[in-house]
Amino acid sequence: MRPSHPFRSSAVRWCLLAWWMAGAAHAGIRIADDRQQTVELPRPAGRIVSLQPSLTETLCALGACDRLVGVDRHSNWPESVRQLPQVGSLADAHVERIIALRPDLVLVRPRNRVVERLEGLGIKVLALDAKTHADMRRNMEAVAQAIGKPGAGEALWHRTDVRLNEARAWVPAAWQGRRVYFELHGGSAAASEASFIGETLARLGLRNVVPGSLGAFPKLGPEYAVRAEPDLLITNEGRGTPPITARPGWGTMEAVQRGRFCRIAESHFDVMVRPGPRLDEAAREILDCLASMDRRSTPP
Repeated sequence: MRPSHPFRSSAVRWCLLAWWMAGAAHAGIRIADDRQQTVELPRPAGRIVSLQPSLTETLCALGACDRLVGVDRHSNWPESVRQLPQVGSLADAHVERIIALRPDLVLVRPRNRVVERLEGLGIKVLALDAKTHADMRRNMEAVAQAIGKPGAGEALWHRTDVRLNEARAWVPAAWQGRRVYFELHGGSAAASEASFIGETLARLGLRNVVPGSLGAFPKLGPEYAVRAEPDLLITNEGRGTPPITARPGWGTMEAVQRGRFCRIAESHFDVMVRPGPRLDEAAREILDCLASMDRRSTPP
C-alpha cells in the first residue's frame, strides 16, 4: 500500500479547513434581540455605533472598543469613548450622522423610533434592554456574539458576578437586612426589588422598600418614602434634584433626622444606574455610602 504523500495530506487538511471556514462565513451570525427578532450579520461587526451607554461599556469590557465609530452623548466610559463622534441620544439620534459613519451594526434600546428609520435604510440594528441581572447577562453574550466572540459575554458576566459576591463581605454587620429607598430621575421614580439596582441591593444583604409588584422603576412621589420609613435613603446630586430636606415630609423621617442618607455625585451616580459591566463599581458606591453612615450618622 502506497503511503500518502505528506504534502498531499496537508493540502487536503487545508482544503477541508477552508471549506469549513467558508461555510461558517456563509452561515453568518444570528442573534435574538429584545424585540423578539433575529438579527443576521454576514460577519462579526467591525464598525459599531452605540446609542446606549451600558452597551458602549459592555462592548469595551469585551475588548472591542476599537470597533466603535460613534456613540451617544451620554457614553463617557472608558475615557477613550469621549473622543468618538457623538450622534445624539435615543431621544434625538442624528440618523444622518449615523449613516455617515457607515456602521455595520447599531446598538440601541428597543421601542425607539430610530430603530425603524435605521432598518429602513438597510442598517443592522441590535435592540437590547436590561432591567435585571439576567437581562444584563444575556445582553453581554449577545454583544459578544455580534463581534464574533461567542462565550466572551458569559465570561464577562462571571467575572462581574464574582466581584459582586466579594463586595457583600464588606457590608457592615449593622446594615445587613436594613431597608433602603433608592431614588431616580430627580425624585420622580425609584428602583424596586425587580430592577437590577434592587437585585444589587439584595446581593449586598440590604432590603428594598419598593416592591417589585410596582414594576422595575415605578414613578413615585416623595410621600411614598415618608410612608415606607426606610433606614437609608440614596439619591443623587444631579441638576434639578432638590435637597433631601426640601422634599415634602422628608424632614420628619427618622432616616433624615439621623443623617442616614447619601447624595451621590452625578459622575458617580452614572455607574449605579447603568446595567453594564461596572456592576461591582456600583456595589462599591453603595459600600462607600454605608461607610459614610458609620462616620456621621446615628446607627439604625
